[in-house]
Amino acid sequence: MHKQKSHRGAAKRFKLTAKGKVKRGHSGASHMFTAKSQKRKRKLRKQTLVAGKFAKNLREMLPS
Repeated sequence: MHKQKSHRGAAKRFKLTAKGKVKRGHSGASHMFTAKSQKRKRKLRKQTLVAGKFAKNLREMLPS
């Protein structure tokens, strides 16, 4: 049987933690910073976890 390939679009956007949780970045963190508060921009820098069913689907896309 063939090896399962990673979904390349998902592999560029999401990473797995050591315990198998899925990390993601925030949307809206690439431009138009003058319209956003400093607090909001600071929170956008940090990574966060994907919740629930979405994480299960992504784990199947990232068989690493």
